[in-house]
Amino acid sequence: MKYHKFKAGEKAGTYVAETPVTEEDILTMAQQLSRQRLAKGRRIEQPADAFSYLQTLMHAYEHEVFGALLLDNRHRIITFEEIFRGTLDAASVYPREVVKIALSHNAAALVLVHNHPSGDPEPSEADKRITIQLRDALSMVGVRTLDHVVVSTEGHVSLAERGML
Repeated sequence: MKYHKFKAGEKAGTYVAETPVTEEDILTMAQQLSRQRLAKGRRIEQPADAFSYLQTLMHAYEHEVFGALLLDNRHRIITFEEIFRGTLDAASVYPREVVKIALSHNAAALVLVHNHPSGDPEPSEADKRITIQLRDALSMVGVRTLDHVVVSTEGHVSLAERGML
């Protein structure tokens, strides 16, 4: 999908299609815009905004993907990284590797995220256990775990909002 199929609309944040676009074009554009919104230096003002962008990026995978939105001490984005890829219903997550990535980017905080290809964003017991393990491991090196978000086609669930962090 190329941006040239759209031109800026009269109102900020709106676009007009100059030529016919497909559903695939629209979905690709949504992913491109989400990546832009998660660009380095942008500050995460509202958690719900980050959840929406992350859901757009990750909801359509046919396998589980585990990632992290790495942030500085003012909650500005350093980068978003997909760290682990798994199968249809599981991904192996290794705390050591997450800590290494956080330290390599000099992150002060992060938001963990993974998708559920089944469409149901409800966290599993394994999701809850790995969240606590990661929080504890990251805390040992001074990196705050702000949230762990599970995204799917049916929405998202924030473990922080549920009091699980």
